Amino acid sequence: MTENIQLYPFEDDGSIPNNQQLSVIVYEGVFKENPDEIEKTFNEHNWKNSWVGGVHDYHHYHSNTHEVLGVQSGSAMIQIGGAEGKMIEVHAGDVMVLPAGTGHRNMKSSEDFRIVGAYPEGAEYNLRTGEPGERPEVLEEIWHVSIPDTDPVYGKEGPLLSNWHVAR
Repeated sequence: MTENIQLYPFEDDGSIPNNQQLSVIVYEGVFKENPDEIEKTFNEHNWKNSWVGGVHDYHHYHSNTHEVLGVQSGSAMIQIGGAEGKMIEVHAGDVMVLPAGTGHRNMKSSEDFRIVGAYPEGAEYNLRTGEPGERPEVLEEIWHVSIPDTDPVYGKEGPLLSNWHVAR
């Protein structure tokens, strides 16, 4: 597996909190040669409660867990970080790790776009959309989400473990 790693930090945009301490990590082409191995690899590294499908076409985030998304087929333009966030084009074999609180939205995708999602230790995820009433609760939840023990692609080593450090 070879890839190019990109880090994208995001600030709170007033609606989507994002994560002030942890950057989105994009592993470009890490499963380019074997996209059918994505879900198995995530699960082997204790990123479970996995599913295969698409990404919602509205801004949303999970305040109670981090999320990994691996592109199994096709391509998409995903907006990360809320309405003023960054557009990231993903293709089969790419992986994105989204820290708790990070907004994401499918702006457009190919007909064959399929993505695998999973969560550290098989966490049950919530779905938040940036409603004003969510703010106090979600900011507290995001703050308490711990750093995973494993990188979803590389296990006990990898970019997640070397880039996600939080001093609390």
